[in-house]
Amino acid sequence: MTKSRIELGQMGEKLACIELTRMGYKIVTQNYRCKIGEIDVIAEDGETLVFIEIKTRNKAETSVVKEAVNIRKQRRIAKVALVYMKSKGCMDKRVRFDVVAISLKGNVSHIEIIKNAFDFEI
Repeated sequence: MTKSRIELGQMGEKLACIELTRMGYKIVTQNYRCKIGEIDVIAEDGETLVFIEIKTRNKAETSVVKEAVNIRKQRRIAKVALVYMKSKGCMDKRVRFDVVAISLKGNVSHIEIIKNAFDFEI
């Protein structure tokens, strides 16, 4: 991964966390990693544990950005979420998967938060 792409992702995660916090989410952890993969942000929205994938693109509409979270990526996120929940002893929590799509055009950012972006039985 190139340095500019890493920086773009970091900027997107920062913008996403600011917006999520503004919307009332409580950030639990960022960049959770295990052997299977990574989840960008884990947060609480009320009583719901939310696993959040953040996608950031330059000069792309958010509709295009959202398409980057395909079924393969969804399965991996769900598996990582299961590892997290088992490790934290919170298998009984209500769970949701959200996607944050960020489109950057110059100094303007468009952030779209898609709640319940996909479902998986855990």
